[in-house]
Amino acid sequence: MLSKTEILEALRGRLIVSAQAYPGEPMRDPRTMAQVAASAVSGGASAVRVQGLGDIQATRSAVDVPVIGLWKDGKDGVVITPTYQHAYAVALAGSHIVALDGTRRERPDGLSLAETVKRLHEQTNALVMADCGSLDDAKAAADAGADIVGTTLAGYSGERPATEGPDLELISAIRAAELPALLVAEGRIHTPLHATAAREAGAHSVVVGTAITHPATITSWFTEAVEG
Repeated sequence: MLSKTEILEALRGRLIVSAQAYPGEPMRDPRTMAQVAASAVSGGASAVRVQGLGDIQATRSAVDVPVIGLWKDGKDGVVITPTYQHAYAVALAGSHIVALDGTRRERPDGLSLAETVKRLHEQTNALVMADCGSLDDAKAAADAGADIVGTTLAGYSGERPATEGPDLELISAIRAAELPALLVAEGRIHTPLHATAAREAGAHSVVVGTAITHPATITSWFTEAVEG
């Protein structure tokens, strides 16, 4: 079993691939997502990020790299692993890292982010990735004990406008804050140039999802280009 230090070092300077499908889509099946994740690992992904307990379990059996797990529940507000019970279940399903909403918004169960992180660290072996939407989120998440801070919710939580590509300004600001947590760039990274820019802005690691693992969206890009 990898230690927490070994997991974090495995991510540093590397690509993480998010393999997720939305409800109702043809690929919305744990076995399919595990196969997609395994294909990403074959291409060099250092870790994979998957959603849902079934996907986490299937992916753990399919890959030998760290699995970042989450559980989306709800449609508005805090929906990424919104409560401690969600987070605990994600850890028990086999996630090496539990990804959860790392914004400063009120959590549905009334627990603070710090309380949630503390319980996870005490009751599981999982690390915690805080999906943040701003510099203040990242600072608060690091203070709360999160092992990783991500820019996942930049442009989605209401604090910052959605940029066309990754929020390079936010990445730079978080890196300049010299937080103790690993900094992961995530969100709207659609090309290799975007990934390079995110690293140059200061991200320790980069997550790419849609541009690698979501055929419907990728096809729509090409459809628009061909059909005008």
